[in-house]
Amino acid sequence: MDTSEPTPPPAAGASRPPRAVDTAFAAPEGTPWLRIPKALAWYRRLVTGAACLAVGAGGALLLFLWDLPLLAGVWAGSVLAAAVVLWFLAGGFQRSWGYAEAPAELYLTYGVLVRQLVVVPYGRMQVVDVTADLLEQALGIATVRVRTAASTADTRVVGLPLADAVQLRDRLAARSESFSTGL
Repeated sequence: MDTSEPTPPPAAGASRPPRAVDTAFAAPEGTPWLRIPKALAWYRRLVTGAACLAVGAGGALLLFLWDLPLLAGVWAGSVLAAAVVLWFLAGGFQRSWGYAEAPAELYLTYGVLVRQLVVVPYGRMQVVDVTADLLEQALGIATVRVRTAASTADTRVVGLPLADAVQLRDRLAARSESFSTGL
């Protein structure tokens, strides 16, 4: 039987202790997360919107041609609902991305439904490149991809403004070179 008094709630304006999940996915000590601009959300919305349009229209057309107009309507409505959900998830996806350059490692966090924290030591980096597909180029963003010796450790920082992506690539390449040679 617990006879202790309940802990009072924090006073208005007082900070609450961090949740365990926030501590587990925190940036390295003394280094804040650098967040990704909103252009990444628009990129995701345009890509998923185009995919939903193609799948919805194609499926509905096929069902209509097979003389199933009611099912075609249900299909189109379902794909529209999925598109709305993906529209809102794109913002959360963009807000979940962050990276931090610690003294010896690159930290990366992302994920809406499944959060991830990736730590890549600079000395393990083999290739650092910048890529941008046509839509990314139109939005002025790019992806910095870091490859390591492990085939499963391909890491990427998505949605950076192009100039920031080039600067990050150059910093990571220089750090990986100095750490790998033991300087």
